[in-house]
Order: sequence, then structure tokens, then C-alpha cells
Amino acid sequence: MDVGARARVLRAFATLPDPRMKRTRKHELLDLLTIAICGVICGADGWTQVAQFGRAKRKWFKTFLHLPHGIPSHDTFGRVFARLDPVAFERCFLDWMAGLAQKTFGRLVAIDGKTLRGSFNAGAERSALHLVSAWCEQNQTVLGQWATPAKSNEITAIPELLELLDLEGAVVTTDAMGCQTAIAAKIVAGNADYILQVKGNQPKLEAELATLFDECIRGDPHAAPCQVFEDVDKGHGRVETRRCWMTTRIHTLPGRENWPALASAVCVESVRRIGTQEQRERRYFISSIDTLDAQRMLERVRGHWGVENGLHWTLDVSFDEDRRRIRQGHAAENFSRLSRIALNLLKRERTNKHGIKTKRLCCGWDHDYLLTVLTQAD
Repeated sequence: MDVGARARVLRAFATLPDPRMKRTRKHELLDLLTIAICGVICGADGWTQVAQFGRAKRKWFKTFLHLPHGIPSHDTFGRVFARLDPVAFERCFLDWMAGLAQKTFGRLVAIDGKTLRGSFNAGAERSALHLVSAWCEQNQTVLGQWATPAKSNEITAIPELLELLDLEGAVVTTDAMGCQTAIAAKIVAGNADYILQVKGNQPKLEAELATLFDECIRGDPHAAPCQVFEDVDKGHGRVETRRCWMTTRIHTLPGRENWPALASAVCVESVRRIGTQEQRERRYFISSIDTLDAQRMLERVRGHWGVENGLHWTLDVSFDEDRRRIRQGHAAENFSRLSRIALNLLKRERTNKHGIKTKRLCCGWDHDYLLTVLTQAD
């Protein structure tokens, strides 16, 4: 690794405040960050593994890090990241990752939450950490994350996360938790469009949407005109049919004036058949978009759930996030941010056609490949 690599890789973290007093600092913050980021990319899932990784790669790190007192201990990593300001770290994360998600018109940004189960601390009476993430489906990239103490507080966390993001030209999707007028206003203020799922937390609106589309589906002559699209998937003895109805005739919806830029309503019905058994589900959405047809609207509704496989499932399976028992201070949130940095860079690197878990191993085995992954943000 050349001498300029440290500056190139971590230039966005140069402004990150060090939480320690100067007289107590034995290790430089950028050295700690570099080792931690490299360690997590290469498979480390806790501070002990990060420190062990640093010791195993000490000669290599010595070629471009200062390391005035050698490799920090796992206790040092734990203490520093427990005290590191997560908001400042998030802003640096956003600066570093801004170049990874190309700013294209109509890009889908899915907002969804995930609980870090292992962060629950009964002794300290602390609930498990819940993170709200913004996922760009087109680029398979985490755009940002924001911590909230409990699932019910996503309503306040989502606007704070949106405030940090450049959403111009994007289509922002949320599940029912994000179906709030304040969140819709925040999205529109960012020059973006929204598709929000409507469920029990908006009971009157849900009931009105159900009535509107019931009339449309049964062919009532007084029903609002709807576009319709149907998609069928078959495989492994299962047949799944998805139908999407979309209408821009929404003048009868109650309280429509409270929803900024509201332009259309959507119903998606999924029918799954396995043998003789059938499951049927309908979901309703409101949107500020009136320029899409039913097919493209269905694609965006389905695209929202890419956050489950592309982000949440990968963090659990490839990074073992749910079993991670990091609890001190801000350490759980900050380690999760290291994981998301690693995931972004590993997904960005496409010369290696294997999965994320194998890529992490390859980074640990091959310094040149690790450097290739690290410099994806250049």
C-alpha cells in the first residue's frame, strides 16, 4: 500500500472529533479507524477480532500508519468507539459514501428499520438499538443510518435521517411506519417523490382506499378509472400473481389536502398458490407520482423490499449482526456503521463474482485485493 493510501482512504474522516483528552492519547484516531475498517472488511465481528487482525497485519499496517505505540488493544478500540460521536461519524460516513450512489433521476431510496438484537442490555436497562437505514436499490448502497431507541420512534428518526440525505430526483419508499404527513413533507421539500404504505396507523385513509379500489376491482360504473397491471411468477410448485391498480382520481380521499403533493393511490394484491392452498393479501399506498403507469409503480413497490435482502439479510448472514454483543456507549451503533461501510465497498467491487462472505475472506488473504476494495470510493 503506497504512502498516500491513508490520506485517500480516510480523507473524509479527517474532521471527526477525537473524544479523548490529548494527554491520554497513545494511538491516533485515524490509525484506529483504518485498522477497524480494514478489520471489519476482512471478517472481524467484534473488537477482540479487530485487535487480533491488527496484530496479524502489523507489518503491513506499519508501511502506511504511524502506530506510535503499536497496535491498540481490544479494550482501546472498545473505549474509543463507545465514546465516538455517532452523529459526527455519520456525517463523515455520508461524505465518504456520497460518490458511491450515483445521483440519477428516479432512483429508488428505501427507508427501513432494523433492530440489533444483541445490543439489548438488561443489566443497564437499555433496550436493543434500532437503526433506520436509507438503501439505494439501484446502486445497492447504504446511503445513511440513524439510531432510534425503539421501533415506535421511527416516526421521529426518519425525518432526521432524511435531513442528512441528498434526495433530489429520487423516489423514497417507506413501510407503514413512515406513512406520516411530516415525513411526506420532508421528502417533497427535498425535491423527491414518495410512495408510502398505508396500514392500520392511518385507519380512515386505509378504509377509504379499500373502498375506492373495491369499486374499481368489481367494475362499478361510478368507480375511479384505474390502470391495471398483472405479473405472474412460477417456480418450485408455487404460483404467485401480483396485480397492481393505480389511479390519479383521488379527490374523494379524506384529508388529501394534508398530504403534500399527493397525486395517486395504489393497490397491490398478491395471490400465492401452493398446491390447493391459496393466500391473498392486499396492500395500499399513496404517492406523489402521477407520471408512472401501473407496471412501473409495481416495480417500485416491490423494489422497496430489496432493503430486506440487500441490506438486512446480508448484515445478519454475512456480518452476523444480530448475534453481536457490543453494548458499551455508542459502540454498537458505530460498529454497525463500520459494517455498512464495509458492505458498501464490498458490493461496489465487482471483479470478484463471489458473495460478500467470500469477498471478506479474500480481503483478509490478499492485501492487493483489500486495497482494491478500500479505494472504491476514490
